[in-house]
Amino acid sequence: MTSIGGAATPGMIDWNLAVATATRLVRPGPEVSRDEARAVVAELRRHARASEEHVRGFTRLGTEEGHDTPVLVVDRPGWVKANVAGFRELLKPLLDKMQRRRGGGPGGAVLGAVGGKVTGVELGMLLSFLASRVLGQYETFAPASRELPAGDGGGRLLLVAPNIVHVERELDVAPHDFRLWVCLHEETHRTQFTAVPWLRDHLQGEIQAFLAETDVDPMAFLERLREAAQSLVGGRPEGEEDDAGHSLVELVQTPAQREILGRLTAVMSLLEGHADYVMDGVGPDVVPSVAEIREKFQQRRAKGASRLDTALRKLLGLDAKLRQYRDGERFVRAVVDQVGMDGFNRVWTSPNTLPTKAEIAKPADWIARVHRKAES
Repeated sequence: MTSIGGAATPGMIDWNLAVATATRLVRPGPEVSRDEARAVVAELRRHARASEEHVRGFTRLGTEEGHDTPVLVVDRPGWVKANVAGFRELLKPLLDKMQRRRGGGPGGAVLGAVGGKVTGVELGMLLSFLASRVLGQYETFAPASRELPAGDGGGRLLLVAPNIVHVERELDVAPHDFRLWVCLHEETHRTQFTAVPWLRDHLQGEIQAFLAETDVDPMAFLERLREAAQSLVGGRPEGEEDDAGHSLVELVQTPAQREILGRLTAVMSLLEGHADYVMDGVGPDVVPSVAEIREKFQQRRAKGASRLDTALRKLLGLDAKLRQYRDGERFVRAVVDQVGMDGFNRVWTSPNTLPTKAEIAKPADWIARVHRKAES
């Protein structure tokens, strides 16, 4: 196997082993013939191109140069490889810091015995779980490779074909409509970052500031990762409370990080909610069965899955992501209803016009701050 992002070096995580483990463990996708698979890939690519025009027309966002970020239709192992490359790039400062602490800390000997290989296996187990659940993803900080190209400033749009086919069959909805609906959501994310040039650098700065403030005990980090991986194997013991664990995000919080995390939560809620709003707003004109798709998809979200799925969502912070969809969509809808799409688009003016976490919950406060200040 070729090294992900460069030659393999010893450290907290053996990234190549994480890819190998996830690829070996990931569930096979739904049964499709070779011709059906080719047709799905071709249709998703067509929908991605069509979505660009639909999203720009609805949001009134766009750039004269157009997108420089590629659209990649991938399978589950392809999603794993792409995400490992992104994680490795984004987490490097944190893991380097933890590696330095590992040498001199009280847990150094234990961590040396555990090593990056065990951690790589555990991360691979988590990725194998997630790889069958993601429909699409805009990778903001993706490094380019021969197998996985990215835009000039990083970034690529991934559509996970087997997962899309699996969900459309599970929901029993029109495949053509569902595939376009998914593409509208992901294309909105691509438009957000290409039409708002400062957004990527702002988000990256916030994340790096968050990681720079991290002073996490390497042993605690490994234990949390192990807890997540082991829950995949056997689940939680019967009678054990689901809220006994905490998310990996909570683990690395310090008082200084809480402010940064609040800002990150707000901007992620905005981005996810905006994408949900756009996919449903464009929908009636180009996706005839959008109402049926949304109703069934929401029921699927609300119904949730097994206790195992619930425990992992909590541990990995995925329950927070689901809240971001809901809270962010309510914010966008309320603002557009009050001041129109052009008024809402003032949110993209600068980092100062992004909503705070409190304003996501109270859209009227954002309108008062941004619009009344601008009009005074």
